[in-house]
Amino acid sequence: MRVTEGGVSLSVPGESTDGVEEAVFYNPRQELNRDLTVAALRAYREREPRAETYLDAMTASGIRGLRAAADGWRVTCCDTDGEAVALARENLAEDDGTRVIEGDANAVMHAEAPVDVIDLDPYGTPMPFADAAFASARDLVCVTATDTAPLCGAHLQSGIRSYSAVPRNTEYHAEMGVRILLSALARSAARFDVGVAPIVTYARSHYVRTLLELTHKPTAADAALEELGHIVHCEDCLYRETSEGLIADAPDTCPNCGGQRLLVAGPVWLGPTRDRGFLEAVRGEVPDSFGTASKLDELLSELAGELDEPTHYDQHKLCKSWGLPANAMDDFLGDLRAAGFSASPAHYGGTAFKTDADVAEIRAATAPNLG
Repeated sequence: MRVTEGGVSLSVPGESTDGVEEAVFYNPRQELNRDLTVAALRAYREREPRAETYLDAMTASGIRGLRAAADGWRVTCCDTDGEAVALARENLAEDDGTRVIEGDANAVMHAEAPVDVIDLDPYGTPMPFADAAFASARDLVCVTATDTAPLCGAHLQSGIRSYSAVPRNTEYHAEMGVRILLSALARSAARFDVGVAPIVTYARSHYVRTLLELTHKPTAADAALEELGHIVHCEDCLYRETSEGLIADAPDTCPNCGGQRLLVAGPVWLGPTRDRGFLEAVRGEVPDSFGTASKLDELLSELAGELDEPTHYDQHKLCKSWGLPANAMDDFLGDLRAAGFSASPAHYGGTAFKTDADVAEIRAATAPNLG
């Protein structure tokens, strides 16, 4: 059957359009991911006009490569599955410099190097492909991770194995996944003297997506590693603090409540997860014709307004732990700002927010107006 997305039409097997993640060829739930990627590629080409080559390392139906080619990129796609390769070749027509290669993604990335933009969108963890991507990409590496349970600490040992870090399952589990992923990618890139700077990063539904701008200098790699550290989280009062560096510096007891049920997560990425100026440029490249245009505008606006704090709070969970009813989020955040703190909604959900206040300061600022 034929489907249309972002102004391009392609063939997909009928049974693979139901949105089930295991459907290899085409996942309609990732349309927002692809729409945002196309808009970001447009914005990035304005930033770096030299960039012109794009490698879709797990192409399946070829939809990512097809949409990049329609936007003027010189596209190479690859997949290990012969049926997927045949379908991608049908969809991309392999002309004007567009190619589809049957082969292992790591081998293809090395063989095609250097490539301006490499896109990794595997099923599960992207880490088996990260080294080859950073060794082969010149400007930008785009990464999707769909193994959110290991990333956020719900499957602890799997997360440790995949990301060489300790993720912890907290109420800010989505952001834990974001920062565990960025940490692992930064460490992978550093092995090749490459520094990474996240210019767009978000967590949505079942995946984390990030676009990393690369700088090929040892000093840039060192600077990226300096953004790594650890999060200490109290399971009793929800207090949390961070420490910089690859060695955790955790207190024995919680500084807020004196409890001993402390979780230590890391190394995680503690730095900014996006470039606000670039986000505005991306917003300007989203046409109304995109199927997810309104959702994209909302998401990009939320990302631009979000504080850089490395964790977020859930208002309902805080209020429940205090034995107090929650009020409207606008009023709650207004009380924090009135007390002199910075506060913003977080894109992870309707009751998620970020602030530079600690948990005791949050309660002192907001509790008088709860109930």
